[in-house]
Amino acid sequence: MADIDIVKVDQGGVNARILAKEAKVDFRRVEAASLKMPTRFTSAEGKRFFVRMFNTLQLNTHFISVIARTRLDHDDIAKIETGIRTQLDKVTVNLNQAIDGAEALFKANGITSSASYDTVPLDIEVHVLSSISRRFLEVLGKLDQLMPLLQTLEIHEVISAQAVDIQRASLKRQVRDVANGARNFAVGLRRRMNALDTRSAEPAREVLPEPEAAALIESTGDEEPAGADDVGGLELVASDASAVMPSGIAP
Repeated sequence: MADIDIVKVDQGGVNARILAKEAKVDFRRVEAASLKMPTRFTSAEGKRFFVRMFNTLQLNTHFISVIARTRLDHDDIAKIETGIRTQLDKVTVNLNQAIDGAEALFKANGITSSASYDTVPLDIEVHVLSSISRRFLEVLGKLDQLMPLLQTLEIHEVISAQAVDIQRASLKRQVRDVANGARNFAVGLRRRMNALDTRSAEPAREVLPEPEAAALIESTGDEEPAGADDVGGLELVASDASAVMPSGIAP
């Protein structure tokens, strides 16, 4: 007797829809080498967070660590990098604790298998530009690992659906804050660089005829460092930057 499918399952359409909404970022002016890392996401949260945030964070942190460092004080840049790494460390600790707690509940309740997804996994080769990018990718992997564990515990009524929603929302917010914070730092540094450009251009405006001065300003804009126009992609949340802003550094 031929097999009869009574349930229609995903054949890759979910991934296609997620990738279609990917935040478009332009890496054509980024000349740094990247480490190619095969990566798989299975959960809806892991897939969407990767697609929406990872490349944007990469571009923002590249701007902070490479572009801004050529123009601004190195100590200020180092403080910002330390702030981002500290936030990543905190999120990593919280995710590890959540995974360990879920696995302990599995053991205590005799649960031997985890829920799995009927959608096709998102398999992708990720081009990792920096240590911060690599650590953020690891955070996304841990989030992806945790999601089916929580779902399993809810299915077995070990924890309530409300408790799952609260924990899921809290951890997703922490991961999102890392990406938003990096964006806010990049925006703040670009403003400082623009202010330097404005001050350095003022004498030229005073001595050049107006048409020549306009041409100078236009040329300066065309020759901005790589990535200077590419720090967008996520909604700016001022409170996120203040939460991780190193002492003495303002966005």
